Amino acid sequence: MLNPNLDEIQLNKDDYERYSRHLILPEVGVEGQKRLKAASVLCIGTGGLGAPLLLYLAAAGVGRIGIVDFDIVDTSNLQRQVIHGTSWVGKPKIESAKNRIHEINPYCQVDLYETRLSSENALDIIRPYDIVVDGTDNFPTRYLVNDACVLLNKPNVYGSIFRFEGQATVFNYEGGPNYRDLYPEPPPPGMVPSCAEGGVLGILPGMIGIIQATETVKIILGNGNTLSGRLLLYNALEMKFRELKLRPNPIRPVIEKLIDYEQFCGIPQAQAEEAKQQMEIQEMTVVELKQLLDSGAKDFVLLDVRNPHEYEIAKIPGSILVPLPDIENGGGVAKVKELLNGHRLIAHCKMGGRSAKALGILKEAGIVGTNVKGGITAWSREVDSSVPEY
Repeated sequence: MLNPNLDEIQLNKDDYERYSRHLILPEVGVEGQKRLKAASVLCIGTGGLGAPLLLYLAAAGVGRIGIVDFDIVDTSNLQRQVIHGTSWVGKPKIESAKNRIHEINPYCQVDLYETRLSSENALDIIRPYDIVVDGTDNFPTRYLVNDACVLLNKPNVYGSIFRFEGQATVFNYEGGPNYRDLYPEPPPPGMVPSCAEGGVLGILPGMIGIIQATETVKIILGNGNTLSGRLLLYNALEMKFRELKLRPNPIRPVIEKLIDYEQFCGIPQAQAEEAKQQMEIQEMTVVELKQLLDSGAKDFVLLDVRNPHEYEIAKIPGSILVPLPDIENGGGVAKVKELLNGHRLIAHCKMGGRSAKALGILKEAGIVGTNVKGGITAWSREVDSSVPEY
């Protein structure tokens, strides 16, 4: 429970009107609203999770909100990142978020940190705030946020989302577990697809982000049972909630300092391996592919290794779909051999990563091919803008 000096906090006439529905709740009341006004919360990220939770923290009357983000608003964000609008596409997310927060609550102090959170700046950025809310989408930053919160003894309100499922809990609060008790070791790089690769139901982060906002407000008020020691799992398709118990691991390593989290999560090693594989695989640009298609050449097969629903969204003329999972399980290899029938192989996916992986598998089966650099995304941007970019 946070213990601000409430004698220094005053509610004015606008506060009493604005927060009247809070004030008549015995669990909040005048003292609770003063606690909210005195509180400071740092949100890491203004994406799918950060967007709804920032809106509700501001509306609830949290007096000071810090935002860490270095990204710009993209059209594809608008399906779920409800704090941003069409007029802000191409502009910094933190500026968009601040603008929207002040439309809701002009009295909220908003601190902006337009930077990537790192081991060099995390402690200085987090230190002034009472609570940290993790709205990030990658493992290195999640471990960084966790360890910084442990070192500074700050509650860490956690959430994550993927496709139709999400989870939320509170870490490092009143002796409860931290992120390393849930995930002692990071998964191998690439094992967990990003939302850009796997997709996400736009409504899902709204649900998880609001749960994070609720937990944050409860910590500030010092009221109710938080999710500390409990991992809440949500399945939107089934509309089901489950709960798992979390306990501190008595033999977990002591966190003494911040480390290189990219290295810890194996990112440089994976990138080096990927670069090595790409060097071993011949590449061509989308412009070169267009020239080849326009030439009328018939001595090649253009293989698309994306998933069938992606193929429905957009396709390069003349491409043949054999999804990467089929190639990985072996059945697709035989199909590719049958398709080639002495022709050369050219493969593409959305951005080039999956097709490079497919060509690596096919190479082991004796099939050598060429990868289309940048995939269908590059095709849409550089060759044919009528092909949807997703």
